[in-house]
Amino acid sequence: MQEKRIDSPNDAGPHLHAHTAPTTDQVRTVGQRRREAEEKLEQHLEEARHKSHPHEDQPEGEPQ
Repeated sequence: MQEKRIDSPNDAGPHLHAHTAPTTDQVRTVGQRRREAEEKLEQHLEEARHKSHPHEDQPEGEPQ
């Protein structure tokens, strides 16, 4: 038998946390992590560009 659940105004259920607005600190943390991730991505893209386009002054085949 299943117990009948009595819904009260104070009981919003198990999924309430997924629908509440984030706190200021949470938004700040997400923003900071996003900026750090974007900087890291830009650094990786720059390294990839650098590897795919060797220095123009050096002949091909010579180490950099």
